[in-house]
Order: sequence, then structure tokens, then C-alpha cells
Amino acid sequence: MSRDDGGPPGTGRVLIALGGNAMTAPDGSATPEAQAAAVGRAMERVADLVAAGARVALTHGNGPQVGNLLIKNQLAAHVVPPVPLDWCGAQTQGTIGVLIMNALERALAARGAARPVSVIVTRTLVDAADPAFTHMDKPVGRYFPKSEAERFMALGQVWRSFGARGWRRVVASPEPLEILDAAAAATLMDAGHVVVAAGGGGVPVTRDAGGVPRGVEAVVDKDLAAQLLARTLRASTLVIATDVEHVMAGYGTPRERPLGRTTTAELRTLAAAGHFAGGSMGPKVEAALRFVAGGGRRAAIASLDRITDAAHGKAGTIIEE
Repeated sequence: MSRDDGGPPGTGRVLIALGGNAMTAPDGSATPEAQAAAVGRAMERVADLVAAGARVALTHGNGPQVGNLLIKNQLAAHVVPPVPLDWCGAQTQGTIGVLIMNALERALAARGAARPVSVIVTRTLVDAADPAFTHMDKPVGRYFPKSEAERFMALGQVWRSFGARGWRRVVASPEPLEILDAAAAATLMDAGHVVVAAGGGGVPVTRDAGGVPRGVEAVVDKDLAAQLLARTLRASTLVIATDVEHVMAGYGTPRERPLGRTTTAELRTLAAAGHFAGGSMGPKVEAALRFVAGGGRRAAIASLDRITDAAHGKAGTIIEE
């Protein structure tokens, strides 16, 4: 499928993946007020890119928001039945999506660049036979004492001890295979909308024997889902916005160095040598590599404040073939 370059670099179709830091206060606070303020700041940067001529789709993390819902599940379990993870994902797509929609429309209007903004509750297909379902290792929610964890293990949940920090729930994080609602996102982009889709990696679903999607207890990595969405939408550029300026090789060692412009070959060599932690930068690097290998013009990993420059290849870690 051909990429929609649409003109100079950064002015074609751009998929921006917003990290969880874009949805909470700098101190990690996730009160409604803090979330609304954080999203407002993020949308100022997105509006700059749209106003510069890019056709933009957005996706976002939802870790803090799902964590809050899980706490509510646990605290209210004696009053109302806990809801499954796919329900939590759908709820946070709606909540964060409305915050993004309102803030981005406001920021675009202030720039004289008004565009319609649409949010799609999006499902991501995963394989029921994915090994992740038998080797659960993705922590979600907060740490609890063993006695509290045992109460939920009795309901069928899997919890793991993290030593002195306490016990934490672990779930499957299967590979994303298909963004089921990407066609709706593409249609809206063709009509001039800024689209928000696949929030939190998408609501994870498998297909039953009749081919009908069914929600599953899992979480999909947001960055891996983002690169899949970007390829499906024919984006030329993927920008993964995070809380650091660059990917670092040798992080935490005397040989630490920031990566500026790099190639897929160099980045794969560094990844194979263990330079990128699996729970933090590793998935972002892998998503960038998959996007470029799949035909994307460039991927960028950069701080939220630099996403416009990153989309033009002028900031952050820029990955090209």
C-alpha cells in the first residue's frame, strides 16, 4: 500500500503516539483536572503540526487511567462486580478521546486552522493462541499486600510478588495483528478529520469459532499498535512522543550517548545488544523499526514538545531505512 506523502516531509499523513506522560501532571497526578490540563498542553503541540499542513491521526496510552479503574474495581468489588480489562480499555478510549477532541478543537481554532476531530472506539485483533496468554508478565495497577492480592486471585486473576514493593496483577500482552476499525479512521482522514484511534493499544479482541470478535483480558502495547495503525492508514511518518529528547544507547553507563539520525540496521544491532529496556524504550524502538521496515518514510522518537520538528526529521531520534 502506498504511503500518503502529500508534499514536503512532515506535511503528509503523520501518526502521533502520545505516551502516558502526556495524559497526567508532571508529578504523575491523574486527577480529572490534572489530566485535562496535561492533554491541553499536548494538544497545543499537535495543533502546531496540523496548522503546518500535516494530516494527523493520534493514538495514546492509558496506563494511569486503566490503573485508576482497576483500583475502583478492587475497592468496590463487594458492592458491584469488577469489570474486565477490555471494558476498562474501552472506557478510557472514550474518556481520553473526549479530552483530546475538546482540547485539540480549541487549540486549532486559536490558530485559525479549525478541523473536525473524531474519536473512534477501536478494537485490536490478537491471537487467542498467543503465548502471552500462558506467560502473563505485563504488570497493571498498583502494588498491594499479599492478603489483598489473594482476594482477587480467588476471582481468577493472576498476581505476582514484587518483593518489598508488594503484589501486583499481571496480564497478557499479546501481539497486535489487525486494527479492526482502521477503515473508519481512514475514511474520516480522507474527509479531512483529525482522527483519534486505537487508544491504549486498542480494545483487545479475539475471534470465536463463528468469526465474531470477543473481548479478552489483556493489554496491547500502545506503540506496537500505533505502528500497525500508521501502516494501515498509509502514514508516511510515525512520531512516538515520550518524556525524553532522544533514545539513548548505553543508557545508565559511562558510554551513554543520544541517538540522533540513525538507520534500521544500526538500531536493530543496538537492540540485539540489549541497549533498550523491555518495559520502557524497547517497545518504542521495535515499533519504529517495524514501521520503517513496513514502508514508512521515517519514524521519530522524541519529546512531546518537539513533535513538529520530529515529524520534519529535525528533532529526536530519527529512524530511516
